[in-house]
Amino acid sequence: MLTAAEQVFLGVCSFNGALNNIRYMAQAFSYSTVFQNQDVPPSNCSLYKKPFLEYYEETPLLVAVLTYMGYGILTIFGYLRDFLRHWNIEKCHVAREREEQKDFVPLYQDFENFYTRNLYMRIRDNWNRPICSVPGAKMDVMERVSHDYNWTFEHTGKVVKDVINMGSYNYLGFAENTGACADAAVECTKKYGAGVSSTRSEIGNLDIHEELEQLVARFLGVESSMAFGMGFATNSMNIPALTGKGCLILSDELNHASLVLGARLSGSTIRVFKHNNMQSLEKLLRDAIVNGQPRTHRPWKKILILVEGIYSMEGSIVRLPEVIALKKRYKAYLYLDEAHSIGALGPNGRGVVDYFGLDPKDVDIMMGTFTKSFGAAGGYIGGKKELIDYLRWHSHSALYATSMSPPVAQQIITSMKIIMGEDGTTLGADRLSQLSENTTYFRRKLHEMGFILYGNDDSPVVPLMLYMPAKIGAFGREMLKRNIGTVVVGFPATPIIESRARFCVSAAHTREMLDTALQAISEVGDLLQLKYSRHEQPLPSLAWMSEESLLQD
Repeated sequence: MLTAAEQVFLGVCSFNGALNNIRYMAQAFSYSTVFQNQDVPPSNCSLYKKPFLEYYEETPLLVAVLTYMGYGILTIFGYLRDFLRHWNIEKCHVAREREEQKDFVPLYQDFENFYTRNLYMRIRDNWNRPICSVPGAKMDVMERVSHDYNWTFEHTGKVVKDVINMGSYNYLGFAENTGACADAAVECTKKYGAGVSSTRSEIGNLDIHEELEQLVARFLGVESSMAFGMGFATNSMNIPALTGKGCLILSDELNHASLVLGARLSGSTIRVFKHNNMQSLEKLLRDAIVNGQPRTHRPWKKILILVEGIYSMEGSIVRLPEVIALKKRYKAYLYLDEAHSIGALGPNGRGVVDYFGLDPKDVDIMMGTFTKSFGAAGGYIGGKKELIDYLRWHSHSALYATSMSPPVAQQIITSMKIIMGEDGTTLGADRLSQLSENTTYFRRKLHEMGFILYGNDDSPVVPLMLYMPAKIGAFGREMLKRNIGTVVVGFPATPIIESRARFCVSAAHTREMLDTALQAISEVGDLLQLKYSRHEQPLPSLAWMSEESLLQD
């Protein structure tokens, strides 16, 4: 017989276990489910060395209903306007199929045309704004107007000065035209010129390219690396060289378009698992091992898992320790896209692997870009020497693309050495620390204001939910009126009811800049009624109280 104390102890353990099971089952739902106050992953807790905090507050029911109603009203009026255009009562500015080509396959999908005409054009002024300065912490925006409801634009000749840039991927502030990076790029241009005019495999392989690849390999902690002139092509052209017919690709449902395109071009079988959901991924892995290829049931030649470090639309961080554990258990390969995480995460700026304190050798293919944290262009792939040597002879991007511009390569080399501290200063460490502080401060303030945010606490990508279609354009315009440059995103880049504004925090932002932006966001949030969060906000009056007194209360 158990004593009363032992029975109470077992009851508490059972209750905690039941809670963990409920939390784990919640992952089976979409990423709009609430994960508030989740200190550690519900399973495999031993794989994480620190709390893993991500927020996905559920869309309020009233907001969801009003959002669908808004799209419904827009659709009704869109069809009415199309009816008027058909009878030439209203002028149609968009290109249409010729009457003599009506029996041919249409160039555009009907819904794509309908959406462009009747919704996108209403808010088109929020995108493609011409910038006439360095996209640093502040930028200059050329003013433009439209006299035909955003079908065409005219520049007024005026420039909006000192707009706080909350949209560029300038995580470490290296997008600048002064300083060590800019000076080194200028000197490199004088020595090598601006272009190479050849491929790496012919006569476009410069010593600066060799230096860059050796530095990248050392920075990542891998045997070898290879640099490419375009980040998008790094994915879309190299995945087809790694997998083919008879191979299986398991792709996160929110992977970037370059990963999706590369997977499709490879000719491999593609199966999609739910975003950051380890149950979904393990089920696909288990089924792939048990059942093999369709019809023949032969074993797959390769199983490749495609994930990103930071997901640019969600602000979430991949559950890399769990992905690596599954990859090892089922003998699969792992392709990690660190476009947004390299330089922006980890105590040493080495990305999500550094962030979790993992061994780079556990990731088979480490991919990343130089377009974000390094303020340059292009991408890289790192891994074992045999892998890189294979790609040099089988990757279309390596064989047919023109070599990276020398000044761009020098920009990457200089900024990477600063991050590594090899320039003899602490500038790199200071910028990494400043980015982390800015990210924590910016997210905390927005939470306290009552906005619904998505993503991880440590992610410099901060999505703020707008939901309703009319508020997409209104938010961007109102923020620009207050000299804040933002990026607003809607369908089809996001689910139809999950439109959002996406902020990118930078180490170049000062506390005064962030406070100015936060004040403007709060004002616009009140104006447009965007403070949807239903969670209780922390009381500022309790901040001074000790932990002991809080526990006693």
